Amino acid sequence: MAIFRKIKEKINKVIQKNKEKKAQRISKGAKAKEAPEKEIKHAIGTQETNIGGSKFFTPATVRTAPPVVQELPARYFEDKIIIQARDSWWLHSYWEITPRTMDNLRNKLQDKFNSARLVLRVYDVSNIIFNGTNAHRHFDIEVNFDTTSWYIDTKGPGRSWCVDVGLRLANGEFITIARSNIAYTPIDGPSWITDEEWMIPDDMFARLYGMGFGFGKSSPGKGWQERMKRALFSGVFASPGMASMASPVKKVPPLRKFWMVVNTELIVYGATEPDAKVTVQGNPIKLRPDGTFTLRYALPDGKQVIPVEGTSNDGIETITITPIVGKETKSNSLVRK
Repeated sequence: MAIFRKIKEKINKVIQKNKEKKAQRISKGAKAKEAPEKEIKHAIGTQETNIGGSKFFTPATVRTAPPVVQELPARYFEDKIIIQARDSWWLHSYWEITPRTMDNLRNKLQDKFNSARLVLRVYDVSNIIFNGTNAHRHFDIEVNFDTTSWYIDTKGPGRSWCVDVGLRLANGEFITIARSNIAYTPIDGPSWITDEEWMIPDDMFARLYGMGFGFGKSSPGKGWQERMKRALFSGVFASPGMASMASPVKKVPPLRKFWMVVNTELIVYGATEPDAKVTVQGNPIKLRPDGTFTLRYALPDGKQVIPVEGTSNDGIETITITPIVGKETKSNSLVRK
């Protein structure tokens, strides 16, 4: 009996060991299966967290290098002067003179350089092609050697200006270092040019014509063309403010109903010193306070010579400019027999 008991105990131990081994294998398999599921759940949870957080998170923008601010250089190492109109009376000028130029002038002039002055020489170059010597007038402004800009009171609206920057020596000699561009100061009032004409409708012209010749505000009727032809041929339409050299229209015998009229005008305008004496075709004219003048002529057929002569107030210098213009009318008539 004891032998059977021992055999049974051994069998029970073997069975128990097998059960334990099986349980261990099952446990290891469950852990191996559980690990991927945990990783998946962790990944899903992380993604959900990122998605939720993205509602309140703005992705960082791509950082780029800040733009490089390039300042204008203080000098261009070039002898130059620029002028520009500020208003009808004032110019603004700015310039640069290189150290090399000043050193060359200092070596060339020697002792004369010590007494020299840096000067802006302002030229009135209205209505001329400036060559450096033919300005209407000029005036000087002394500035410091370390100055690089200046406002200039021209005291002359409606004029053209040019400025030299240079050295004025003690003996009055002027040495130009740089010459500016040409700048124009506009007039300080309404324009005096009033010769522009604008196209108007035929019916409006008819009403204006009728009012001018006493036909009333309404249309002058069918006979207005004949009356206008008679007015044209008689010279009634000559401009009342016009210095007319001859009748503006050549009268053509009314042999046929076909007709054509072309009126032309010539505008002569210019400027000089306000105190100068000016004649046009030998007749003296009155200048405006700024020295400008404007004349309007009817231009008939033929060649017209219009000498304009200006004399300085002291009578020493006289300039004559002569416009020559012409107008020609041709008529070719083809008559069938």
